[in-house]
Amino acid sequence: MKITHIGGPTALISLGGLNLLTDPAFDEPQDYELPGGRVMTKLTGPAVPAAELGTIDAVLLSHDQHKDNLDNAGRALLPSIPAVLSTPGAATRIPGVHGLANWDSYDLQRPDGGVLTVTGVPALHGPEGAEAVMGVVTGFVLSGEGLPTVYVSGDNASVHLVKQIADRFGPFDVAVLFAGAARTALLDGAPLTLTTEAAVEAAHLLDPAVIVPVHTEGWAHFSEGPDKVTAAFTAAGLSDRLRVLDHGVATALTDGV
Repeated sequence: MKITHIGGPTALISLGGLNLLTDPAFDEPQDYELPGGRVMTKLTGPAVPAAELGTIDAVLLSHDQHKDNLDNAGRALLPSIPAVLSTPGAATRIPGVHGLANWDSYDLQRPDGGVLTVTGVPALHGPEGAEAVMGVVTGFVLSGEGLPTVYVSGDNASVHLVKQIADRFGPFDVAVLFAGAARTALLDGAPLTLTTEAAVEAAHLLDPAVIVPVHTEGWAHFSEGPDKVTAAFTAAGLSDRLRVLDHGVATALTDGV
């Protein structure tokens, strides 16, 4: 298994002969005007342009409502992808999207004749009740015979949900955690994604998984960057399980496929 972190929540996961892209955001740095006069600011562009990714077999889209998870260039990419998996709501808003309710699965055919199963799992984009403001989000579990088991959290702030997922699907080999403690005034600054402290808690629940933090940088509304994540994992004695990836570099995380 290899992961190439492209920036923000966007990563290319190569697993079982398939290439899966998380939350495609490929716009260059800019401000996005939001309702109510608010602005979302992208600070850095993608480490790899979409045109240089090669074949993408599936997109794992945690949700479609926010520019930092699906921007203009990312949205333009979707019609060319054979399978785009997201929330049931996204399936009603974007043609061709397959919606996964919590615990529902979708099988991707592997080149070797096997199957990579993608299961939608719960995520909460903020504190309890945040769905009314932030919308519904999904995470994903990737599994298959002879393959590492991988958890992709999506924009989730709930350690309680991580425990549910770990209890149901663990042990995991790799966990891609959307961290960074994103914040918005709409929810009085409450974290919308895992804080660094919550990411450490999640890592304990997901033991022995290799932890890959993403979505910690590249946008102005993220409050806890990769340096803080690294320091917290070191202090917790978990540095051997943390992999903060260099952008644009395909990094092997497990032996074998």
